[in-house]
Amino acid sequence: MSNRVDIHYCTGCRWLLRSAWMAQELLTTFEGELSALTLHPGTGGIFEVWVNDKRIWSRKEQQGFPEITKLKQLVRDEIDPERSLGHSDRKAQQDQ
Repeated sequence: MSNRVDIHYCTGCRWLLRSAWMAQELLTTFEGELSALTLHPGTGGIFEVWVNDKRIWSRKEQQGFPEITKLKQLVRDEIDPERSLGHSDRKAQQDQ
């Protein structure tokens, strides 16, 4: 297992707490599947999430922040597409 998540966030925008909460959620959900989760302070309004060097979310491109259920699905799709997320998957299907 060498799955890695990197969260890049803007310090000037004060997005550390949001990033840390998302990191905690991902670490809890994927605790047996992640070898590392790193927070990267940045500037310029950056908020990006990368999995194994592939960007799966960009605040600028997607025009905002991901819902946590959506972010978990995106991470799952990269590291274990066959895995069920249980409640998170059901909630997303209801929202569609």
